[in-house]
Amino acid sequence: MTHALLFDFQIHPERAEAFAEAIAHNAQRSLGDEPGCSRFDVCRDPADPGAFFLYELYDDPAAIEAHLAAPHFLAFDAMTRDWVVRKSVRTRVLVGA
Repeated sequence: MTHALLFDFQIHPERAEAFAEAIAHNAQRSLGDEPGCSRFDVCRDPADPGAFFLYELYDDPAAIEAHLAAPHFLAFDAMTRDWVVRKSVRTRVLVGA
């Protein structure tokens, strides 16, 4: 059963460009280095450059745990933690998958 993680981030305006680069790198590494990650889309609101939406698909809960323990994710999280104004996380299961 495929599991989706949905994130909404609001980033401090002065850090938005750096966050865009960092999250793009994190997405690339997740897709390339984590066999259980099958999709990692980063979306940005054109009307609000500090607003980001992430859509990630993982094979199972173990793949999510592996992602959260991956060195590239831990480095991303440590680097960007103070750039975040607010963040929401939702988990869903893909229907028909």
